[in-house]
Amino acid sequence: MLSQRRLPIGAELLPRGQAHFRVWAPKRRTVEVIVEDGPRASSLDLEGNGYFSGFVPDVGPGTRYRFRLDDDSNLYPDPASRFQPDGPHGPSEIVDPTTFRWSDQNWRGVRLEGQVIYELHVGTFTKAGTWAGAAEELKELASAGITLIEVMPVADFSGKFGWGYDGVDLFAPSRLYGRPDDLRRFVDRAHAVGVGVILDVVYNHFGPDGNYLGQFADHYVTQRHENDWGDAINFDDGDSGPVREFFISNARYWIDEFHLDGLRLDATQTIIDSSNDHILAAIARAARAAAGTRSIVIVAENEAQQSEMIGVQDEGGRGIDALWNDDFHHSALVALTGRREAYYTDYFGHPQEFISALKWGFLYQGQRYSWQKKRRGSPALSLPPVHFINYLQNHDQVANSGRGLRFHELTSSGRHKAMTALLLLAPSTPLLFQGQEFAASSRFLYFADHDPELARQVARGRREFLTQFPSLATPEAQQMIADPADPETFHRCTLDFSERESHRALYDLHKDLLRLRREDSVFREQRHRGLDGAVLAPQAFVLRFFSTGGMDRLLVVNLGLDVELTIAPEPLLAPPLGHRWEIIWSSDDVKYGGSGTQQVDRDGRWRLMGEAAVVFAPREIEERREVTADA
Repeated sequence: MLSQRRLPIGAELLPRGQAHFRVWAPKRRTVEVIVEDGPRASSLDLEGNGYFSGFVPDVGPGTRYRFRLDDDSNLYPDPASRFQPDGPHGPSEIVDPTTFRWSDQNWRGVRLEGQVIYELHVGTFTKAGTWAGAAEELKELASAGITLIEVMPVADFSGKFGWGYDGVDLFAPSRLYGRPDDLRRFVDRAHAVGVGVILDVVYNHFGPDGNYLGQFADHYVTQRHENDWGDAINFDDGDSGPVREFFISNARYWIDEFHLDGLRLDATQTIIDSSNDHILAAIARAARAAAGTRSIVIVAENEAQQSEMIGVQDEGGRGIDALWNDDFHHSALVALTGRREAYYTDYFGHPQEFISALKWGFLYQGQRYSWQKKRRGSPALSLPPVHFINYLQNHDQVANSGRGLRFHELTSSGRHKAMTALLLLAPSTPLLFQGQEFAASSRFLYFADHDPELARQVARGRREFLTQFPSLATPEAQQMIADPADPETFHRCTLDFSERESHRALYDLHKDLLRLRREDSVFREQRHRGLDGAVLAPQAFVLRFFSTGGMDRLLVVNLGLDVELTIAPEPLLAPPLGHRWEIIWSSDDVKYGGSGTQQVDRDGRWRLMGEAAVVFAPREIEERREVTADA
């Protein structure tokens, strides 16, 4: 029977109104399925390996059930439940994944090259806070230049709102955003407008409320490794085989049953596995196998910047396609705000940092990192830039500003626009956070709905976490930190799409940059080692994007005051033979709320406008020919 199942665990429907159930419960002697419309009890057979399985008659889609374990008077949801209509503490529901009618048969998936990633939280992305509400915005996102949506975690969690990183039912899309078919419909519509969807999954810990796995087995977690968020997941300790199968099946499930285009793996530095087949590599293989002929993308957050995770396992990798690049973000925020505290301590925001980040990816590739008092990162000089995901905002970094401020609120308008140009034209893979494309005024704060005692602990922990920033450690600053459990904290984070019009200049800036990235052959290439740069002034630098045809592009960024270069002993500024540089885009254009752009290269003298970015392309010089009349 196992060979006929889609997944090795959970409830799966069969013909003639019956279902097959299978669960791993090695600490139990007996397991019964309790169907709620009776209730009716059906005993499962012990297979001899800690698994219980069996058939239950007279059930169908929508049937609700729980497990009775031994003589326990409590009933428990299925660890592999496909839906929890009343949340983690309620019954599980049988779902038939085969009834949804997909229309994406011609969708071939996504590859990393050329992607523009957009991170969103379903509950705050629209006022509806649902998959249906989010689906209504897909066409506009596509027209703006977004190609790949990264959805924050949706595995079911307790409470009425939350970020999703406290998931406990990893196979159950949260009931807060709709039913499983609503997620399928969202993905199907995204594919229809040419946009891929990847899902953020948390395989490093379980949430603190509603996790009943310990009632079935003691081996889902281990004390062998440390974890910042509770017990570490057991991927290499005793009885880890079924645990590994659980997570590998979960990765397959999202790709297969929801046609997702990949996964974003949260905090992989805390996913520790000493076995020969690292769990991340196993997950990546299973996800790609589940995709069949479709291409998928697997990206990871890895605070330790372990670049060796990229690539296939046969070559020493973990099957990861790309890694989030905190270094770029941290340098940018220091440059934009002047603040060097907490984990920004090891950055100066100097022009050379941006040149190095765009050429080589991580800034820290094994050097000493004073904030952590140890070395950080591993060599990445050979990796093409597409493998590094750069951003100026993401859910963590916006919330960690204390008041949930967007980065355009932390700096000047000119610097905001110039840094946006750097992000969106660089050969790395850019990521935008929801609303960033129109300079959303909505905050993004940490929110989590828990019972009163746990809520107090979470709020206290949040305040303590932010004390790493001296500016947020004062009594006054601590008092202004929003209560994560307050519904108003959650509602303040909802986007207002009318700002696409009221902030039209900045929305147009993002759209125009993404169009330039997409349509200009040089920026589109994302060439490996196809870029070099030079510092021109204390806060100004030039990047030269080399073209296979010799028609290079220049991006000049000045985050400081106006700079006049009466002499320019820098070969990157020299135009191709027989050409001159001509401006093709400027962040100071009047359409973006700027004051207009003057020609920068005049008679060999360069005038770099303050707090602006300018893009140049070569234009052929027309030869002047003298015409003489016959005497």
